[in-house]
Order: sequence, then structure tokens, then C-alpha cells
Amino acid sequence: MSAKQGTALRYAIVGAGMAGILAAIKLREKGEAFTVFEKAERIGGTWRENRYPGLTCDVPAHAYTYSFEPYPEWQAYYATGGEIQTYFEKVVDKYAIRPAIRFGAEVTALDWDDAAAEWTLTLASGERQVFDVVIAASGVLHHPRMPEIPGLDSFAGPAFHTARWDDTAPIDDAKVGLIGCGSTGIQIVTAINTRVANLVHFQRSPQWIMPVPQFAYTEEERAAFRADPALIDAIRFSDEYIGNVRRFTDAITDIDGPQMKMIEEACLQNLENSIKDPVLKEKLRPTYRAACKRLIYSWSYYDAVQNPAVFVETGRIAHVEPGGVRMADGTFHELDTLILATGFQADRFIRPAGVTGRDGATLDTFWARRPTAHYAVTLPGFPNFFMLNGPTGPVGNFSLIDIAERQWDYIDQLIDLLRRGEGRAVAPTAAAHADYEERRIAAARTTIFGSGCSSWYLDGEGVPASWPWSYDAFDEAMRQPKLEQYAVTA
Repeated sequence: MSAKQGTALRYAIVGAGMAGILAAIKLREKGEAFTVFEKAERIGGTWRENRYPGLTCDVPAHAYTYSFEPYPEWQAYYATGGEIQTYFEKVVDKYAIRPAIRFGAEVTALDWDDAAAEWTLTLASGERQVFDVVIAASGVLHHPRMPEIPGLDSFAGPAFHTARWDDTAPIDDAKVGLIGCGSTGIQIVTAINTRVANLVHFQRSPQWIMPVPQFAYTEEERAAFRADPALIDAIRFSDEYIGNVRRFTDAITDIDGPQMKMIEEACLQNLENSIKDPVLKEKLRPTYRAACKRLIYSWSYYDAVQNPAVFVETGRIAHVEPGGVRMADGTFHELDTLILATGFQADRFIRPAGVTGRDGATLDTFWARRPTAHYAVTLPGFPNFFMLNGPTGPVGNFSLIDIAERQWDYIDQLIDLLRRGEGRAVAPTAAAHADYEERRIAAARTTIFGSGCSSWYLDGEGVPASWPWSYDAFDEAMRQPKLEQYAVTA
């Protein structure tokens, strides 16, 4: 008998991006009733929000799919954002998920009723619904971080964040400024450097660039993938990908070990061998260790940045004027268009929706010091509330689809307790979570992310907000919840 005296559980999924689609498919497989609430008018999450020139996933295309839904149609080893959006659209239709999605339905509040053991979900329209289980699949990279630059609002031309791409903005034969050199900034430079009259790439700090191969798949190769999915698995589970994932996580947790030395040497040689002009080379030389910031994978940035139309500006911006950007040393860069590749507020997750758990405890209060979740999926005091790709999860140059699938296996085992009627509510104990966080923070400080650079991986106290152990350790942790760390209540 189920937690609701023989009735089926009611599920709310917040977000129709990669993780929300996964949760919907998994619940559909079990014949469960659910509703997906999506604030936008179509699915896709980050692949819907971002559509800037050059957008490419830095995970090999065949590894960036659901394990149960390989895709033989990728055009190249690394897929473009548009292709990935198309993949998710096709998956949603194949698994008949779209009718269960409510578009334009922004969740503004979730309130737990301990007596009834249910969540009241409130939409921006004021509508309210009640659910037994909430799956927070809202993602991380969807609240743009706008830079605090004096005079930004005074710029006479288009000035916009990359996640709000302006198709009308002058790019071709225009004077373009680009602020930011994370993956987004690097990809845009590679895409537009041959289109512009000139491009000023403003860099707060340069990035280490890991060289990677990029190549197109032929129609014959795609036909072979269609005929034999084992060929796809050979790529998806190859040592080139899975081996690199394990080597990468070994490196970030053993920062003086051989794997990190290999990463640093590869990045250093890429810089030394690729950039010819010694002045430009020094501009592009980071002062921190490779992988301290999220490692940039690119097969063409160093070629693009040496285009005479591109100027790398490493000075401090004083302010923006109507006609361009004024530097602290007085230099003025005249611009037609200003692009802000300044990243996202990576600590928001489901917020700004207000989440209130037991005894009136709010998520904002629980996260006052730093966003955290027990093994990145559950929170003490917030029963039947599960996160996919939540805080303290693995981050790096590997597939978050794989991470979400492993997290779902863990979550599903906890939900099974409710399905079997062993209780109506499940949440980790405060003591278990406090122990997890103490261990995690101590380990996180010793990872490469804590080695001295600034990055979006760090919380407000400078602690890496990530899984600090190996990929294999994460896999092991997700295989089965330690039920002694959970309280199941009637």
C-alpha cells in the first residue's frame, strides 16, 4: 500500500530541461502521474536559453545523451547547441512527455504541510496545486550574471548577455566588444572573428585551453551508427572519454599527482606551440593552475585569437560610454555592439522560488551560508524534495546527463519507500547532512578548484561548491542511499 493509503503519489517536476525530461521519462516508465512545470514556452533549459554563435557542448556528442536514447544523427564529434536542442525535442516527443508539460508556468513557491505530508506548489499566476513529491530540475546556468560596470546602461548600441542573444545586433563588419573569457566567450571569439571589422576581447584573467579534436561525421558513419548502436557505445564508453573523465577527477582531487601534471603540461604546450606573438602569448598566459577554473576545451581558439581583427584587452575597464569602453589607463575602444559573456548566478538553483519546509524553515535560510544538499540530492527539513544536479554535485568536463541519471537511481530508491507505504515523508537527518558537509568541505579545500583562483565553482567563503571526491566515489554513493542517514516519517 502506498504512502497515500493505496493512492498513487502525485509528482511535480520543476523544469523541462535535460534533468526534468529525464525525471519525466523515468516516472512515465513506472506509470506514475506527474506534471512538469516550465517557466518558458518550450523545453531545453540551458540549450534553449543559449543560442549564441559558436555554442558547442564540450562533452563528446555521443556521450551527451541519455543512456537509453543514443542518437546516431550528430553531425560532429562535439555537437552544437542547436543540435542538442533538437535531440531533446525529439526525445520529449518520442517518450510522449510533452502533454505532461505546462509551459509558461513559473513556480514561485513551494510550501510543505507536515500534517498532510504534501507540498503546495504556487505558480506566478496565483494558481495552487498539491503534490506528494517535488523533483527540482531547474538547473544551474539560467540566471545571467550581469557585470557591475559603471555606465553600462549608457551604451548607445546593443549591449546584452549571451543568454539573451540579440539577433539584430551588428556583428558582420562591426566593431564588437566581448567581455568574458569562459567557455562562452572563447566559443564566440572562434565563431565571429572572421565576421567582424574588429573584435576586442576583454579578459579579466586568461584561461588555460585544453586542445581537443573536432571532426565531422560523414553520412556513411551516421548510417553505420543507425545500423549498429554498438558503434555509438564504442565512442560513449571509450577510454578517450570515460578514461579522461576518471583521469580528470583523479587530477582535481590529487593536485600534485601525475594526472594533473599531464593536464597542466598539455595546456602549457598548447599555449607555447600555438601562439606566435610573444606579447599576445603573455597576455594569454594564466597566473593560476590549469583546471582551477573550469577547463576550457577548444580546437580553434588560439587560431581565432591570432586573427589581426582580434585584440585581447587585459586591462581594467573604468566605465562604459555611449560609444564604447574606456579603460583605466585611458584607452578607448570604440564599439558598435557589446556582448556580455559574464556567466550565471550558479548559486540560485530553484530560487527565486520560495521553498518552505518543516517548521517554517526556508531554503534561503538553510542556504544562508552556502547552497548545499545531502549528496547533492536531498535536504534535511525538506521532505520528499529531491534535486537533480543540485548543489555539491560533481562539476567539470563531463556529461551532466550521466550525473543526473545516477542521481535519479538514488532518488528513485528513496521514493520507493513512499511507494511501498513505509512512510509518507523522507528526508536526510540534520546530523547525517552535517557530517557529509564537514567531510565535503574539508576535501573540497584541497582540490584544484581551491588552489587559488576565482571561479564560479567557489561559494561566498571561497570553498569549492562541488563534489570533491572521484567520479568512481560518486558512482558508488549513488548506487544505494544509506538509509540510516534518512528519517522516514508516517
